[in-house]
Amino acid sequence: MALLACAVMLAIAHAFETFGHMAPCLLCLRQRDVYWWGLAISAVGVAASFTPAAPIARRLVNLVLIAVFLLGAGTAVYHAGAEWKWWPGPAACSGGSTHVNAAELSALLRGAKRFAPSCETPAWVFLGLSMAGWNALISLGLAGVSAAAALGGRRPGRARHG
Repeated sequence: MALLACAVMLAIAHAFETFGHMAPCLLCLRQRDVYWWGLAISAVGVAASFTPAAPIARRLVNLVLIAVFLLGAGTAVYHAGAEWKWWPGPAACSGGSTHVNAAELSALLRGAKRFAPSCETPAWVFLGLSMAGWNALISLGLAGVSAAAALGGRRPGRARHG
């Protein structure tokens, strides 16, 4: 599930960038890094599920995924807080234009500087939450699912032997 969730989140981010023409800021890219790590770690978990060490590997991978997704939630909360002006964003995230036209491209070729989008301006808001806010909730949910999986995924009424 983590593998699929990470792949979907990365695909959604790429779609917003490609089709929505929303260039990612520094903190957006850091949030994507978390999903790349989650994707790699969960792929290792899938591969390990075909080995004799599957039960131990599953628990270990899920424990690592908890930490990864909590890191993602923390990064997303920091980003959302910067967007709401609760605290300053990183100095490297001062921002600039996110649209490039032919004149700007020509200026870039002549050596003009290009600035990344600001981390302090939400590119998209839905139901009162920015992308960073939604990402915080999703990351917390994935951390919770990973925690449940790390605990063995026991369901009520399921018999325990041993």
